[in-house]
Amino acid sequence: MAMQSTLRAVADPIRREILTMLKGGRMAAGEIAAHFDVSGAAVSRHLSVLREADLVRDKREGQFIYYELNTSVLEEILVFLTGLKGE
Repeated sequence: MAMQSTLRAVADPIRREILTMLKGGRMAAGEIAAHFDVSGAAVSRHLSVLREADLVRDKREGQFIYYELNTSVLEEILVFLTGLKGE
């Protein structure tokens, strides 16, 4: 079930873009939202989906919430996909 929610999370282009942005390091939710032409609520929902799939971690610092990649889950996906390749 975890793999299914992970793959569903990365199926959306906005969520993939968020993951790409976080590759450069942690970012505040407002910084992430500023990159998209969708509502803040929509970006918040995308972040929730990524968090539920354990692809990102969040940490509250004062009034800000910072997000960062959870690379261990990404590594699991890569191992699975590499195994499908058969090499």
